[in-house]
Amino acid sequence: MTAPAISVTDLRKSYGELEAVDGIDLEVAAGEVFALLGPNGAGKTTTVEILEGHRERTSGEVSVLGHDPGRNERAFKDRVGIVLQETGVERYLTVAEVIDLFRGYYPGPLPRDQIIEIVGLEEKRDDLVRRLSGGQKRRLDVAIGLAGDPELLFLDEPTTGFDPAARRGAWEMIRNLHAAGKTVFLTTHYMEEAQRLADRVAIIAHGKIVAEGAPANLIGREKRTTISFADPGDGPPIPVREIATMSGGNVVIETDEPTKMLHILTSWAAERGVELEGLMVAPVTLEDVYLKLTGASEEEVVE
Repeated sequence: MTAPAISVTDLRKSYGELEAVDGIDLEVAAGEVFALLGPNGAGKTTTVEILEGHRERTSGEVSVLGHDPGRNERAFKDRVGIVLQETGVERYLTVAEVIDLFRGYYPGPLPRDQIIEIVGLEEKRDDLVRRLSGGQKRRLDVAIGLAGDPELLFLDEPTTGFDPAARRGAWEMIRNLHAAGKTVFLTTHYMEEAQRLADRVAIIAHGKIVAEGAPANLIGREKRTTISFADPGDGPPIPVREIATMSGGNVVIETDEPTKMLHILTSWAAERGVELEGLMVAPVTLEDVYLKLTGASEEEVVE
């Protein structure tokens, strides 16, 4: 069996009396996309920085590609790529020149053309960095992280500030990384991003892992479905009024039996000639699970 890319046992990080990371266990398989999710102050950034070798741990066992990242070994750094939220590069170099500059820092770099293809910058290879859009600069950040042909790539909030089109382009880039056999450790505040990209996710709150697994499995634990439609107003009272709530002029019903509930509502509406305007049936999402487990507000989750 292939050894895990990351293995963490009872990891702890204390700042005086504050337990920023409070005894977490974590394992990331080689070749998977793994997302670590958590609100600000939950211990997510501290955990990632320990894995990257940028922060010392208080106690616990950590193995990343078979190395202890706390030892600051060159052999470890050559096998890991790190993409921070922002990378400062010379604005008057071309895309190809920047990639070649960083390739020169490694003994076995990834071929330049392959990097450009993975990140989708073929048409921009000869453009100056200063002429790139925000999304294209983010792709260049990932290209820099790939320069040394890493086995493991840390991606920190890769699509923050992107418009929807740019975000989906970045998702395709991450899928290309996965197809190339890279292990990707992703942090994001976009729950849809984690749900679409990650093979597995872990949710951290108050320094502890509170849930871990494939997004579909975490979602599957919650059977609740939300049914909503516009308030019919002064017409005949709707059935199941006792379990309905009002929100923004809509009737909202949460149920564990959506088929049965829809039958009751639509039969009632058809018999009385009532139109259920704006009828929507929304299953549980990863965002719902995240909010429930972390106690975070919806404002902390980026739409």
